[in-house]
Amino acid sequence: MSNNDLIVTGLTKSYAAVRALNDVSFTLADGEFLTLLGPSGSGKSTTLMTIAGFTTVDSGQVSIAGADITDLPPQARGFGVVFQGYALFPHMTVAENIAFPLKVRGLGRAERDAKVSAVLDRVRLKALAGRKPRELSGGQQQRVALARAMVYNPRVLLLDEPLSALDRKLRAELQWELKSLHRDIGVSFLYVTHDQEEALTMSDRVAIFESGRIVQYGRPDELFERPANRFVADFFGKSNFFTGEVTGIDDGLAEVRWEGGLARIPTQKPVNISQRVDLAVRPHRFNLATPSDATLVGTLIERSYAGHVLHCIFRTPQGTDVTVEMPAVAGYAGAPEIGGLVGLTVEPRAIMAITS
Repeated sequence: MSNNDLIVTGLTKSYAAVRALNDVSFTLADGEFLTLLGPSGSGKSTTLMTIAGFTTVDSGQVSIAGADITDLPPQARGFGVVFQGYALFPHMTVAENIAFPLKVRGLGRAERDAKVSAVLDRVRLKALAGRKPRELSGGQQQRVALARAMVYNPRVLLLDEPLSALDRKLRAELQWELKSLHRDIGVSFLYVTHDQEEALTMSDRVAIFESGRIVQYGRPDELFERPANRFVADFFGKSNFFTGEVTGIDDGLAEVRWEGGLARIPTQKPVNISQRVDLAVRPHRFNLATPSDATLVGTLIERSYAGHVLHCIFRTPQGTDVTVEMPAVAGYAGAPEIGGLVGLTVEPRAIMAITS
């Protein structure tokens, strides 16, 4: 166990008849970037607020370096917190906002100024130190909130959807800045978001929440390539779903008959002969083919241009709608026409069997 490993064990929280947290457990390793990901109301922000000390739980424990901090007040936990709305003081300058937590802790003026100057350099805001929050852009305000949370060298930085209010381009830029900042300072980040792209691009590990519990927990590539259930397969990157039946098991692979014929694929959990399973295929794993050489044949019913990709929806004779993403060359160049019959192929290794 590292000096700063944060361990969350069995957090349970109910509001009247609603269970907001249901036995939530995970470990944030020292220096790790861990993201809590899930739809609105899934429990991720409640978990973060519990760890910060702003929300009490019915049962469970939060500890760091082996010390139980479940009942400590927020100011005694040594964590930095960045809220979704930044919570900057409008009457204070950038430098005064950042210095505020140091002043509350009783640090002298000279020490405060030195720490503020250092963190302003780190977030590239030194030239704006004398401005008020209303004179800053959304991205600059976000940096001030980060600087204020970092200025007293917290053991863990807790971030509750800090980029959600920004436009898409700025959000993408700040994702890389946050990741770089995390690498430079070496502090553990616990990050809350409902944005799957943020979780994929920024995290060392991801905990996916559904209805107050963690349904899967691991590296982003593990969750994306081997989702534990249908919810994860659909929420953490979109998927097409099909129904299959296990017809054989050989050498660790299940032989599954589905709409596209017979495929030998790995499964996440043991399966039995004649068992029905859900199959998931990511939209980008399909390729166009002639109908005679295709795994699936369908009619193109919709398509849209998204710059670098074309989004197409095909309908099979069985009535299944299949979403396909393909590289866009020049507008709709090379794309099939709506109403046309099109063949699709997919490699067996790209088919995911969902057994839970």
